[in-house]
Amino acid sequence: MASAVPLPTAPPAWDTVAIVGVGLIGGSVGRALLERGLANHVVGVGRRTTSLRAAKKVGAVTATTMDLARGVSRANLVVICTPVEQIAAQALVAMNHAPAGALITDAGSTKQQIVAEVEKKLPTGGRFVGSHPMAGSEKSGPGEAREDLFVGRAVIVTPTKKTPAADTEAVGEFWAALGARVFMMTPEAHDRAVAGTSHLPHLISAMLAAVTRSEDAPLIAGGWLDTTRVAGGDPELWRQILQTNNQQVLAALAQFEKQLTSARRALERGDGARLAKLLAQGKAVRDALGN
Repeated sequence: MASAVPLPTAPPAWDTVAIVGVGLIGGSVGRALLERGLANHVVGVGRRTTSLRAAKKVGAVTATTMDLARGVSRANLVVICTPVEQIAAQALVAMNHAPAGALITDAGSTKQQIVAEVEKKLPTGGRFVGSHPMAGSEKSGPGEAREDLFVGRAVIVTPTKKTPAADTEAVGEFWAALGARVFMMTPEAHDRAVAGTSHLPHLISAMLAAVTRSEDAPLIAGGWLDTTRVAGGDPELWRQILQTNNQQVLAALAQFEKQLTSARRALERGDGARLAKLLAQGKAVRDALGN
């Protein structure tokens, strides 16, 4: 079971941080760094000038570029906040163009495939530690970035047996300095956990929204809105997340289908006692988490 690691006694200070992908997560990283005085320079790297201009306008970066190699050329720390299928390749490019000793991490929602791909081609002296801030939203873009997005939120850092302890500690301290509660897990344990707590809920939310009839829209109430909120996320982003963690998502989906079948049978048989028990099980888990 994961447990939070202690906060650093003093926040780390970075001269130059490069953020690859300055949307909600990357923009929030940049804003937190600058507003907390944790970095002198924050370079935003992106593919669209409109997003880069928006990131600068909201105070998420001090400089921008569309050239990854140029963007990381002076960075002590590189944080990659792009869709999961791009992260491994971008991390390897960053290692080859950042100063010697630069530390690289990411914010991808899956970890096992990303970490394995990077470690397979890790150059001599390369430093990479995977991480995942559990602070996403169905909203996107630098205009949604918030300085306090990570405050009190879980961030999972995923070292492997090959990861130097000092690098793991440095990445943990980075996220803790942004206000996060940092947990340490292997990439495999991470993917197994978030399949049930994040990826499966998104899939269920999207499928529920998809089967809702448009003519019933005037009758939609709070329960439907609460349950389907995350269905508003970027479909392509979530396609990548679900596919790169497909085995763990399938395992979580099998457990959900088993529970759903129990509920279906209770309804078919008119078994109110069984149905009440299933509902009570769900309520107990939810109530234990509080608000």
